[in-house]
Amino acid sequence: MGEMKFDDILVKLGEFGYYQKRLYLLICIAGISSGCFMMLPVFLNATPKHRCKIPGYSNDTWKVQSDYHQYLINQSIPLSDDSNLYYDQCHTYRYINFNATGNQERDLVKCSEWVYDTDTFKETFVSKNNLVCDDAIRASHSQMIYYFGVLFGDIGFGMLADSIGRKKTLMLSALIQVGVSTGTAFAPEFYSFVILQFIVGAACHGFYVPACVLSVEVTGPSKRVMTGIPIHMFFAVGIVYVSLMGFLLRHWAYVQLSVGLPCIAFLSYWWLIEESPRWLVSQKRYDEAERIVQKMAKANKANVQGKIIHPEQLWVPKTERLWKIFSHRVLLVRTIILFFNWIVVSMIYYGVTMHTRNLGGNFYLNFFILAIVEFPAKMLSMFLLNRLGRKVNHCGCMFIGGGTMLCTIFTVLYGGEAMKPLTLVFSIIGKMGSAAAFGIIYIYSAELYPTVVRNGGMGASSCIARFGGMAAPYIAQSGQMMGGEFGTAFPLVVFGACAVSAGILCCLFLPETLNRKLPETIRDGVEFGRKKKDDDYIVPNFEDTELIITEKNMNGDSPKEYSDDTAKA
Repeated sequence: MGEMKFDDILVKLGEFGYYQKRLYLLICIAGISSGCFMMLPVFLNATPKHRCKIPGYSNDTWKVQSDYHQYLINQSIPLSDDSNLYYDQCHTYRYINFNATGNQERDLVKCSEWVYDTDTFKETFVSKNNLVCDDAIRASHSQMIYYFGVLFGDIGFGMLADSIGRKKTLMLSALIQVGVSTGTAFAPEFYSFVILQFIVGAACHGFYVPACVLSVEVTGPSKRVMTGIPIHMFFAVGIVYVSLMGFLLRHWAYVQLSVGLPCIAFLSYWWLIEESPRWLVSQKRYDEAERIVQKMAKANKANVQGKIIHPEQLWVPKTERLWKIFSHRVLLVRTIILFFNWIVVSMIYYGVTMHTRNLGGNFYLNFFILAIVEFPAKMLSMFLLNRLGRKVNHCGCMFIGGGTMLCTIFTVLYGGEAMKPLTLVFSIIGKMGSAAAFGIIYIYSAELYPTVVRNGGMGASSCIARFGGMAAPYIAQSGQMMGGEFGTAFPLVVFGACAVSAGILCCLFLPETLNRKLPETIRDGVEFGRKKKDDDYIVPNFEDTELIITEKNMNGDSPKEYSDDTAKA
């Protein structure tokens, strides 16, 4: 076994030179697209204010047209029991006959036609297909299926990227993303829509994940932390973009096209990026890898001469199956806690945004604010990450974010209309906490998993997080189903309780990783954190450690192209 590792080659070529910076910028642009698609279901499946259509009145609208129109509404639509609504949304009066007193008898019947408020949305997929009342749950099903597609993309395209390469997988998913996301805007009914949404979710992450992997695989070990969190800021740029498009267009199909059509630009990546030389080395395609690293050396103006890759000297660490992280009680407990934190962070991140439409005020302004606050949240977490540590930062984000969301039960139930701005502020702080925690949990998890199962562990964590995204629309929808003030507070209370619980578990049972060598073997993972003053683990500079912060497949095999700079031969 030779002594040279691929990371040693990157150090010679430049760990984050012009070549990597150019590639990283292209990957960040891909992050903008991912942010758009991940939040787009909030607009597509938004439920406008609505009531039943007046039977036999073809010109009925949400807005009152005249005194006579108001009279017909009062005679046809019962008042609502929900304090947040004026009219019943699902029933009309049916008049039967006159009784002995000369008054006409009436009873309640479910309606099959509705009129919608078009001030906020001209049309959503929900209003187009009347996914309200008994069919309201189908809107949540649609969002769940989308995030299930994301899960499928994590696993399926992750495995494909390890099989045919990062670049080919990236381009295949880009083609699918452009075609299917554009086609979604013309979906005629519910079933075709959710099938297309599933494919869009899979293609979205099928494009984003290989792109992130490619970026990490050509970045030097000491620079991976630096590039880990900023890409999440570009994800937030995508959320800002989709909120602006929603405000300007206000029609679900046009907003869908405004997100899908620009993805045509990603097809140019075929000429703009190269395959991962690390993956090529793993496939023993040394000549192709040599051509790319020579190009990298030239772009970075590295002072190297002659052949750079010497196959007989390249060192590859021994890997372990993913199930090894469950083989010892210590690792089992830590992994379960990490999985729970991934689920909660994902659930809150998407769920609070989905709940925006139930908080009152201007929907687009609220959504925009929830996107903008991600930037200071992530910058603050970057500033404090190497000062306070991963554990303190993550627990602090979960406690502060969760605690403020729990406080909304008081502002909603006892504060009334005057306290709605404070409820929104609490929601914003909760979103900031989850946004910061999302960046931290990537880094924290990667440092806790032993080197031999790190990539598999990160892939499994990413996949597990999708269950939080799948649960989010149902929790957000539960508030509407409950109705009243408690219905407004309930989703935020659930999110807050889960956040505080996850933070407590992390605080009690997970060790700090700042300025400590990463665990390499399964045994190192078991011992890690037990002896805080163990000289074998203390290192003077965090930048000596490697960090993998990408989403991979969960087959348990660390890709053999990875040469962990802390691994032992």
